[in-house]
Amino acid sequence: MMDFISAKRQLSLEEKVGQLFMPAAFINDTEAEIQELETLIKKHDIGGICFFHSRASAATNYEGKKPVVYNENSLEVLKSLINRYQKISKYPLLIAIDAEWGLAMRVENTAQYPYAITLGAIQDDASLLFEVGKNIAQDCKSAGIHWNLSPVADINNNPDNPVIGYRSFGDDRERVTSKSIAYVKGTESEGVLTSVKHFPGHGDTATDSHLGLPIINKSKEELLKNELYPFQELINEGVDSVMVGHLAVPALANGENTPSSISKKIIKGVLREEMRFKGVVISDALNMHAVSKNYPIPGELEWLAFDAGNDVLCFAEHTKEGIERILTEANSNQIDESFERVWKLKEKALKNPKDHNNNSAPNWEAKNLNYAIAEKCLTILKGSDKDIAEFRTTDFCTVTFKRFVENETRSEILASLALLESEVSEENEVLLLLTPPNVKPANNFGFLTEEIEFINNLMDEKKVVLYHYGNPYALQHLKFDKSLVTVVVYQDFTEFQEVATAHFLGKTKALGKLPFELKTDVI
Repeated sequence: MMDFISAKRQLSLEEKVGQLFMPAAFINDTEAEIQELETLIKKHDIGGICFFHSRASAATNYEGKKPVVYNENSLEVLKSLINRYQKISKYPLLIAIDAEWGLAMRVENTAQYPYAITLGAIQDDASLLFEVGKNIAQDCKSAGIHWNLSPVADINNNPDNPVIGYRSFGDDRERVTSKSIAYVKGTESEGVLTSVKHFPGHGDTATDSHLGLPIINKSKEELLKNELYPFQELINEGVDSVMVGHLAVPALANGENTPSSISKKIIKGVLREEMRFKGVVISDALNMHAVSKNYPIPGELEWLAFDAGNDVLCFAEHTKEGIERILTEANSNQIDESFERVWKLKEKALKNPKDHNNNSAPNWEAKNLNYAIAEKCLTILKGSDKDIAEFRTTDFCTVTFKRFVENETRSEILASLALLESEVSEENEVLLLLTPPNVKPANNFGFLTEEIEFINNLMDEKKVVLYHYGNPYALQHLKFDKSLVTVVVYQDFTEFQEVATAHFLGKTKALGKLPFELKTDVI
């Protein structure tokens, strides 16, 4: 790898185009697949790679239901691959990953921090958001990662959103903005790059852009007031990068349904000219079906994304053809402008005095930070501490409702449910510790209809104190308003369980507030 400082002057136009490409790298690839990526990096002078867990876990493969293999050594494999790819690259690679709630989003046996929706419940304490960003950045650095493609700055104002939801700080623009800024500043404090996403705002959608094209039919005035607001504030703060999502927003594109990721009117017009963003624009993954299904000719999508204004083409699947197409269609000034922005971002990451691959101890251990967050976010949604204190004096029974066995069949789940129904039939007071099977809303968060009916019948017929460990949007399917008390715990981490127990025993207060308006669909 040649000297980075002097290298810039020596790049050919073709090498400069290669620097704009960021294909996917998979931690759990075969040796043949690893060598294939090495060849791509060497032959086309690729600028960076974005790591994912495995090809089976890539979001666009969900519908294929490919088995995801657990690898307890993923972190060591990741570090080894980064070193391997860096060694064979002519120019330093910019290494990126999605680590919204820590490397655990992609890597087994690494620190996991709470989801954004949990952090959104914290009231008036930006310092904890800063520390989360800082801790995640330290974890990234220790692995050799320069660029954390987060935070999510989408305002989740659609409770049925299939892809954002728990990844958003909430449905209020000020909350989303302030928490995004704190997270970014914490990340930047360790010299790690960030990218706010998914411009121009993926919150009010009911379609997963991994699988189809969402359309947002709002006026430009509405969008400026809400969806675009956090992005503008983050741009004003000098954020490194903005990731453009795959969504159609006609009001920002002169009535066109063109995906924002390939829309000149949205990227060059709104983001660059109107919002005055000068940093790097990165596309959302170009393998996502919102765009990839409509452009089957290799290289066509890569060209359209670049021509629309993206500087970095993330998860480009046709690198060779994309480079050829850009070299054919684009002029040298257009290429140089994007290259200069990308190279400047590389300089910031690679020349930072806070060395990568360091092993300095964080200010907070993950366990202690998660415990502090749990104490701040716990939320009473219904009832009061007084109601819980009175409930504790009764002869209550405790029901832990959680799937402890993976891949249970429907008949096995129903058999367990029938046994549970029998066990609580004579009880009057029930402490219900509930963890939804899934964090995503598909198929009622993984609940069977019979399970939802059982939970709702409990709250209809008995005095129930409910502690909900999981995505709080799942509560829209439950009659929580019929409970004696409902407490939102948000996560099922050990630290959150301990804080919830302390709260039930009257040893701590619930200080959080639900970061969105919850509307139940249960009558």
